[in-house]
Amino acid sequence: MSYQMYRKTTLGNTLQESLDDLITMNQITPNLALKVLQQFDRAINSALSQRVRNRTNFKGHLNTYRFCDNVWTFVLDDVEFKDAMIENGNIERLKIVACDAKSSQGGKYLF
Repeated sequence: MSYQMYRKTTLGNTLQESLDDLITMNQITPNLALKVLQQFDRAINSALSQRVRNRTNFKGHLNTYRFCDNVWTFVLDDVEFKDAMIENGNIERLKIVACDAKSSQGGKYLF
């Protein structure tokens, strides 16, 4: 379930709309569309865990935190970012959602 969080991105929404159109035109079955979405979930998570190596440091004031169904949610206020590649930046509020990765990855979290 936590691997479906990227379906709400522009890419995920576009894929879903295209699959819905193909189902409506009877070109694919709903079962095939589900398999395509499951493959999308696996591919996007694999790509993010293996290809993204950027690091960003940030600090702020912890407003709230929650742990439910193996998902951490943090809300920080007055957040300051520091990154070697870009200018430093400040934002008023930041929400971080970290989902428990597969247990084969040693309990890492996907952000």
